Amino acid sequence: MRTMILAAGRGERMRPLTDTCPKPLLPAGGLPLIGWHLRRLAGAGLRDVVINHAWLGEQIERTLGDGSDWGLSIRYSPEAQALETAGGIVQALPLLGDEPFLVINGDIWCDWNPARARTIAARLEALDWLAWCVLVDNPDHHPRGDFLLDGGRLADGEAPRLTFSGIGVYRPALFRSVARGTRAPLAPLLREAAARRRAGAERHDGRWTDVGTPQRLAALDAQLTTSDDP
Repeated sequence: MRTMILAAGRGERMRPLTDTCPKPLLPAGGLPLIGWHLRRLAGAGLRDVVINHAWLGEQIERTLGDGSDWGLSIRYSPEAQALETAGGIVQALPLLGDEPFLVINGDIWCDWNPARARTIAARLEALDWLAWCVLVDNPDHHPRGDFLLDGGRLADGEAPRLTFSGIGVYRPALFRSVARGTRAPLAPLLREAAARRRAGAERHDGRWTDVGTPQRLAALDAQLTTSDDP
C-alpha cells in the first residue's frame, strides 16, 4: 500500500519561519515534522511513499533523499505552483497506482497508527466506498469542525461536527472529476462522496496537532521534548 504526504503548501501563517524552510521540515521534538510521519510509516511497514512539493521543494528532496535513511522508498511529485490538496493528489496519481492509498498532511502531528490503513483500504473496496477520513475533536482554533460521524460514515451537516485530521484513505476514483494539473480542494469531493453514502470515517481520540502557527509549533516542540513518544 502506498502513502502520499502533502508537503506543497507555502505556510503563510508560519512566516517568517517558512520564508527559508518548507513547513514540513520545521523541527519539533528533534525531528522535522515530516520525519514523525516517516518514522510511523516505516514502523507500520508502509514503505512506498510519495511526497508532493512546491515551495522550497528542493530542500525537501535534499533532506529526505530516496528515503533509505528512514527505511522507506520515497518518490516526489513536484508542482510548479501548489495545486491544493485534490489537485496535488491527482498530479501524483501515476505514482500512487490503482489501489486505495493513504494520504497524510505534512504539517500535522498525530499518534494515529498508519497500520490501520490496510484494513481501511480493504473495507473501502469491499463496500465500494471512495474515501475514509480520520476525524478528531475540534481544537480551539476550529470550533465548528468539518464533518459529522454518522454510524461509521462520513456525513455533512450541522453540529455536532468533528474536525478532519488531514489523514484519509482514498480510492483513485474519488478524483475522477479533477483534471490533472488543475488546482482543486479536497473538501467538495469528500462532501459529494458523503452525500452519496460512499465515504466512511472514524474518530481518533489520541493526540493530534495542526501545526498552523509558530506558537503551536513551539507548544508541540515542548510537548515532544518532554514526552516518551516513539
